[in-house]
Amino acid sequence: MTERPHLAVIGAGPAGLAATVAAAAHGVRVTLIDSAAEAGGQFYRQPAAALRARHPESPQHGGRTWERLRDALRTHQQARTVSHLTDHHVWFIEPRDAGFTVHALFGPEQEDSVGVRADAVLLATGGYEKVLPFPGWTLPGVVTAGGAQAMLKGTLAVSGRTAVVAGTGPLLLPVATGLAAAGVEIAALVESATPGAFLRRAAALSARPDKAAEGAGYALRLLRHRVPTLLGHTVTEAHGTARLEAVTVAALDRDGRARPETRRRIACDTLATGHGMLPHTDLAGGLGCRLEGTHVGVDAEQRTDVPGVWAAGESTGIGGAALALAEGHIAGRSAAARLRGTEPDPRAWAAAARARTRLRAFATTLDTVYAPPAHWTERITDDTVVCRCEEVTGGAVREAVEQLGAGDVRTVKLLTRAGMGWCQGRMCAPAVAGLAGCEPRPDRRPFARPVPLGVLAREPAPTTEEGPS
Repeated sequence: MTERPHLAVIGAGPAGLAATVAAAAHGVRVTLIDSAAEAGGQFYRQPAAALRARHPESPQHGGRTWERLRDALRTHQQARTVSHLTDHHVWFIEPRDAGFTVHALFGPEQEDSVGVRADAVLLATGGYEKVLPFPGWTLPGVVTAGGAQAMLKGTLAVSGRTAVVAGTGPLLLPVATGLAAAGVEIAALVESATPGAFLRRAAALSARPDKAAEGAGYALRLLRHRVPTLLGHTVTEAHGTARLEAVTVAALDRDGRARPETRRRIACDTLATGHGMLPHTDLAGGLGCRLEGTHVGVDAEQRTDVPGVWAAGESTGIGGAALALAEGHIAGRSAAARLRGTEPDPRAWAAAARARTRLRAFATTLDTVYAPPAHWTERITDDTVVCRCEEVTGGAVREAVEQLGAGDVRTVKLLTRAGMGWCQGRMCAPAVAGLAGCEPRPDRRPFARPVPLGVLAREPAPTTEEGPS
């Protein structure tokens, strides 16, 4: 078994699982490395085993696909063609003459590091939520939409009794219906997209009748739970002292500005807000992979321009679980063939390639429908905290731009410290870019996450081909 080529897959969500199963089934040893305690990622997140949930609901949808992937992973683990390292946070991928060494933190305090040697690397690092600040967004009780969903899926818990779900994007629908099914009163679903945005792209949206049916199902559940739905609206402010007590919402005009005369206050103790997602590109950037805007550039085989490195899923562009599965399958088949020294046959993944094309086009349409309001930065007052880690306000960012001449995120960072905290700008970069009037660009960093100095100071840990025993 050790004579087989070795592929390291980073990330155990839909793309990583599909790639792992495909590569292992075609003659390659795979080490699947993931920061979570269980495989599945956010989309297939399951309740913690310690909760002993008797009848855990299927994660959103696609339960049968998840079961097939889970069972195939277990089969390959039993056959020792796949090693799955859980609770391992990859912080650096080191190119070597004969491949790569993947460095990952593990242990209760994340103070130990292990190196995994591999012949090639497949990045399935997923994405993270785009956060757009507004007055009061740092109050306890304000959470991201994905955070609310992760809490519900992983811990079977909710953060309050009365919630407003707001922002834009298809994620708001399963979040609102999931919370309502869990007994939370949904005071309002506030979506900034207008009915006209859907009608103008009706032809493109009709190309996915399954998604239309899924959306209709969510709409029926919202009606059943009597959830008020406000299209073409946005949250302009969150109110409270010790924690969230209410939010102010307003209708948007044709230019995307909040109309003051339409403002109204809605009492709630939870606000789940989201404005889409951004690709995780830290590891790809550290390796020197070409970035196209905010995502990793790949070819028809999901190969990056760095030899021996593939990428699949949300890191190559946000598009949802079905697209991630198709890309993961293609990447896994391609990596397996090339590591075995054979030329891949595109016919082997023809169906997945057709699905990829169709799903990518649909994702592009959704991006135009669910674009944040054009003038969302006008909600950020000078007193609004933009960078939570360094407590940098909107006024400080505007001063750096208007008085000190900053025209990009990096210069604002140097002048204000916005983005220098623990999250390294993942939370505040979109807001800083919006205030600076520039496009957000991923930073290229040597390390993908904060690393204890003790790890860097110690001698490198012994590297293995399948991680720690």
